Amino acid sequence: MWLKDGVKLCNVMNVLQPGVCKKINSSSMAFKQMENISKFLEAIEVYGVRKQDKFQTVDLYENQNMMQVYFCLIQLSSTSITKGYDGASCGVKLADSNKRNFGEAQLREGRNVIGLQMGTNKLASQSGMTAYGTGRQIMKNNQ
Repeated sequence: MWLKDGVKLCNVMNVLQPGVCKKINSSSMAFKQMENISKFLEAIEVYGVRKQDKFQTVDLYENQNMMQVYFCLIQLSSTSITKGYDGASCGVKLADSNKRNFGEAQLREGRNVIGLQMGTNKLASQSGMTAYGTGRQIMKNNQ
């Protein structure tokens, strides 16, 4: 697999943040390749990818959890777009924070509103419904 040695991953990080992966090992020895992957993982955390979005070195090197590797690369792409990278990408721009500061009067007023998730008291209601557990009257009794 062409990502297994970590060289391309380190090169990607050097494009996004020049000089972050200083020494890239091109050796075919396993521990050197895993060292490249570890450098990449450290670099993306510094870059801004959340720790829970990262994969572990063995996930890639031993093909154990390739979906997590894929997800991590998508998150890296999304983070790079958010930071202003305009090159090729496969992620989406992450949302900016939209913090709202309401005054005490607005918060008090909001407590009096019935939210649509709770229903409404102006339309259909269950008044006149039979109690739970009683039989449903399907046919009219002719007595």
